[in-house]
Amino acid sequence: MVTLDGAALAAGAPEPVKRQVFTAKDMASLDRLSDPRVSPDGRYVLYSVRTMNFEANKASMSLWIADLKARTPPQRLAISDGGASSGRWSSDGQSIYFLSGRASGTDQVFRTDVAGQTAVQVTRTPFDVQAFKVSPNGKTVVVGLAVFPDCPDLGCTEARLAAKAASKATGVVYDRLFVRHWDTWDNGTQNHLFAYALDDKGVATGTPVDLMKGFDGDSPTKPFGGDEDFVITPEQDGVAFTAKLAGKDEAWSTNYDFWVAKFDGSEPISNRTAANKAWDTAPVPSPDGKFAVYRAMSRPGFEADRFRIMIRDRTTKQDRELAPDWDRSADAVAWSADGKTIYATAFDVGQAKLFAIDVKSGKVTALTGAGHVSAFDVGPQGLVYAQDSLKSPSELFLLPPKGPAVKIASVSAEALKSVAWGEPEQFNFKGWNDETVHGFVVKPANFDPARKYPVAFLIHGGPQSSFGNAWSYRWNPQVYANAGYAVVMIDFHGSTGYGQAFTDSISQHWGDRPLEDLQKGWSHALKAYSFLDGDRACALGASYGGYMINWIAGNWNEPWKCLVNHDGIFDTRFMGYATEELWFTEWDNGGTPWEPNTTFTKFNPADHVAKWTKPTLVVQGQLDYRVPLEQGLSTFTALQRKGVPSKLLYFPNENHWVLKAQNSVQWHKEVLDWLNTWTAEKK
Repeated sequence: MVTLDGAALAAGAPEPVKRQVFTAKDMASLDRLSDPRVSPDGRYVLYSVRTMNFEANKASMSLWIADLKARTPPQRLAISDGGASSGRWSSDGQSIYFLSGRASGTDQVFRTDVAGQTAVQVTRTPFDVQAFKVSPNGKTVVVGLAVFPDCPDLGCTEARLAAKAASKATGVVYDRLFVRHWDTWDNGTQNHLFAYALDDKGVATGTPVDLMKGFDGDSPTKPFGGDEDFVITPEQDGVAFTAKLAGKDEAWSTNYDFWVAKFDGSEPISNRTAANKAWDTAPVPSPDGKFAVYRAMSRPGFEADRFRIMIRDRTTKQDRELAPDWDRSADAVAWSADGKTIYATAFDVGQAKLFAIDVKSGKVTALTGAGHVSAFDVGPQGLVYAQDSLKSPSELFLLPPKGPAVKIASVSAEALKSVAWGEPEQFNFKGWNDETVHGFVVKPANFDPARKYPVAFLIHGGPQSSFGNAWSYRWNPQVYANAGYAVVMIDFHGSTGYGQAFTDSISQHWGDRPLEDLQKGWSHALKAYSFLDGDRACALGASYGGYMINWIAGNWNEPWKCLVNHDGIFDTRFMGYATEELWFTEWDNGGTPWEPNTTFTKFNPADHVAKWTKPTLVVQGQLDYRVPLEQGLSTFTALQRKGVPSKLLYFPNENHWVLKAQNSVQWHKEVLDWLNTWTAEKK
C-alpha cells in the first residue's frame, strides 16, 4: 500500500486509495501454515495447513507438498480428506508418515507415498497417539501415549478409563501437585513412550514396549510437548527423551533432564544430565552420530533462563558450550549435513531470527532479518523456514546456500491481497536505568497523516516474552489498526531477545521497572508520532499484561480513557497459592507467599484498588488454571463494588487463551466496542 506524506497532500496529490478492511473474522478464518519438513533428497517440502470452517467453529488439518525442483504450485495430498497432521519423511524419502483420526476417532500413525493418494494404517492403539518417530531403518516406531504408569499393558489403562467413566462416584483423591495443569485436571495418567516393531509391510506388530516403565514423569512433556521431546539414538537401539521426575516437587521444579532408554529394556533408564539441576532438553545427534547438541539452562527454578547450546561428545561424555558469549536464548536447534554448523532460532531485538553457528569457532551469523521464524528444517538444497511478521501470517521460504531466500508457499496471500495493512515501525528510547528499550508503533490502516488517531496501548504477557515483529491470532495489532486505531507496544525490561540481563531485570520488580519503561515509552511515542491522540487512548493486556493493567489502574491511570484486562492477576499473594506452575510465581516474587522479604505484597494490585477509577473490561476463561477464574472475578467485583464502569466477558470453554474461532470474533467485538465507547471524539 502506498501512503502519501503531508507535503504531497498539500500539493494537491490524490487521496490514498482505501483498501479492504481486515477484521477479526477475517483473521479467525485464515488458513495457517506450519511444520515444514524437507525430504531426504531435498526435492520436496512437506508442511501442514490448518483450515477453519468458521460456521462450524471447527478446524481441520491437511498435508501439502511443494516440489522444489519443478517449482510447480504446492499440492494438497488426497489423504488429507480424512484429516492429516505431523507429516514426517521416512529415511529413504519414499514414504510419508502422519497422524490421523480417520479410522477410529483416535489419532493413529498412517503411511502414504509422495503421491499421497492412499494410506496404510501403521498403529492401532486404544487411545490417541500424541507424537511419533520412525527409526531410520524402518524397523521401529516410537509413539507417545497417555497411560496409567502402574498398568502392565495398554489394555489395563483402557479398562481403567472405562471403569472411571462408568462409575457413579465422581470424587478424585490427590496426594501431590499438579492436581491441574494449564486447562485440564490430572486424571492419573502420564505420557509414556512405547516402541512397536514394524513388520515387513511397515505395520506395527506385537506388544509394544513401555520405554518409560517405572518412570514417574511425562514425555512428551505436558502441556505442549511433541516429537521434539524425544529422538531415536544413532544406533537405533533406543530413545533419548526429555522429562522431569514428578515426585512431590513437580509443581515448583524446572529440573527437566534428558534420559536414555533401550528398546529391548536391557538397561535401566539413565539420566544423562543429572549434574545440571536446571532445564535440559532432548539431544539432536550429529549426522555421523559422534556428537549431540542439546539446550540447557543454568539456574534451577527459573523458566526464562537463557537456553545455552551444549555439544556432547558421545564417546567421552564431555560437554562444551557453543558460543558462550552469544547472549541470546536458543529455541530450536539442528545440524548441517556436514556437521560443521548448528542452526538455531532465537529472539533478537524484536525479531525472531534463524542463525548459523560454526561448531569449531562458535561464530554466530544471522541468516534472516526482520520477521519471526517459527520453524525450520535443513535439506540438501538449503534451509526451509516458516516466517511471519506484523504484516503477514506464516509463509514458507527456501534459503539456498548462495543467494537470497525465495518464497515457496503461502496459504493466505490470495485472501489478503487487497488488505490495508497498518504500517509498523520499530523505535527505541531510554527506559529504566537509562538503558535502551525498544517498541513498535503500528499506524492505522488507510493512514491519513493529517489526522490524529485513538491509540490501543498493548502490553504483552509472559512477562518474559515479546510482542515483536510477529503475527498473532490472539493479540494482532492489525485488527486494531483496521478498526481505526494506532497501536503502541513496548518491550519493557523483562522482555526476551535483548540479552539475559534485560530479561532477568523484571524478576522481583514486576511493578517498578516495567512500569517506568511503559511510562517513558508512552511519553516518547507521543513526542515522536504526531498522529497519536494521547487524549483518546486505552491500555490493554493479558496474563502479566493483565496484571499490569490492574497495577496501572492504581498507579498510573491518568493517560487512559479505558482499560482491558484479560486473564490478569488481581492478587499476587493469592496467585501464589492458586496457580499451577509454582516455579513461576516463586522465582519472580523471590520465594513462597508465606516467606518474608518477597514481593508478593510490594507489587500487589489488590492493595491499590482504592485508586481505581478507569472504565475496565475484564475477560476471563473458566478453564484458565494458570491465572485462575477467581483472579478475574475479583477484579470485576472490585470494580463493581467501587462503582467504576466495567463489564465482565466470561468464556466457560476457553483457557488462558481464546482459541475458538467464533469466541475470538466475539472477544474482538467486545474489546473494540469498549474502546470505541470510551475513545469516541466528543461532539
